[in-house]
Amino acid sequence: MNTSPLILLAAGGTGGHLFPAEALGVELIRRGFRVRLVTDERALRYSGLFTKDMIDVVASETARGRNPLQLAHAALTLATGTLSAFNLMRRLKPAAVIGFGGYPTLPPLIAARLAGLPGIIHDANAVLGRANRFLSRHVRAIATSLPGVLDRDPALASKTTTVGTPMRPAILAAAAVTYSAPATNEPFRLLVVGGSQGARIMADIVPGAIERLEPVLWSRLVLTQQVREEDMNRVRAVYDRLKIKAELAPFFTDLPARLAANHLVVSRAGAGTVAELAAIGRPSILVPLPGAIDQDQFANAGVLSQVGGALRIPQTEFTSDRLAAEISTFAAEPARLAAMAEAARGAGRLDAAERLADLVVKVAGI
Repeated sequence: MNTSPLILLAAGGTGGHLFPAEALGVELIRRGFRVRLVTDERALRYSGLFTKDMIDVVASETARGRNPLQLAHAALTLATGTLSAFNLMRRLKPAAVIGFGGYPTLPPLIAARLAGLPGIIHDANAVLGRANRFLSRHVRAIATSLPGVLDRDPALASKTTTVGTPMRPAILAAAAVTYSAPATNEPFRLLVVGGSQGARIMADIVPGAIERLEPVLWSRLVLTQQVREEDMNRVRAVYDRLKIKAELAPFFTDLPARLAANHLVVSRAGAGTVAELAAIGRPSILVPLPGAIDQDQFANAGVLSQVGGALRIPQTEFTSDRLAAEISTFAAEPARLAAMAEAARGAGRLDAAERLADLVVKVAGI
């Protein structure tokens, strides 16, 4: 039986939370530790580091809106999950519990506090998420991807360490691919993504933008776009009519390699996406998701736009005309693309997993 210390990683069941957890898990295993993942049922579809025998599912629910019945149901579910997680702590006896955001991290981190175990949270956003904000005063250490996230709260800032966003092996491999801006007579590779399930706004805006490009650019364009199944036919019809070289799919399992292979990326501005664009060093047009309580995606996009690595366009300004103009400008200015790629790369951190693992070892005293 392996008696090396066990580290529990807690994450919501989306890529933005799971991928940094995977990256830390890889580093901890490299150092000789055991790891397990505590999450919700969505992660059972996950096919990365965590096999099903390494995953513990606990009940959780996101608290949405102000409906008393919905809030009561969420509270009861979280309480049930916390009791289950507490029993898990007693059985597994982990050396520490590390949370990566999302409501599924609440039960295991609260249970860790009740069990007297060291707890750490990591937040990849420029603004602390709601679950992590609640947990921040109940854990021993806070790790952030970006500097200054908690500067306005001295009590939290004193236990905060900036480590970056841990990158899974596929991103580290993609980061080794050198960026080469296309000459004005060479193929121009454009990647359009919108999150793990695609984004309707991209299906609404991008085909019209492509249609508005000069025909000479159509022959250069090599387009890869993430498209929802329900939008696939209408999007494909536009590109077929224009004879655009286009690959469309609801999801790309090899997204890191595709990020590295393209000259320009159009995307939402989730924390994981922004961190990966910086790590790999690719120029981008970022369209933050509107309506978020904390405007976290707007802040995330600002990290790259402020250093010249990305163009941030609010969704209210994201029109086919605007996008066509920006794509045309980028395609005609390879030097600008190269400068943006370098600026984005300068904002990236490739050693975040090691830095976070160092913090775990320190806090856990192992």
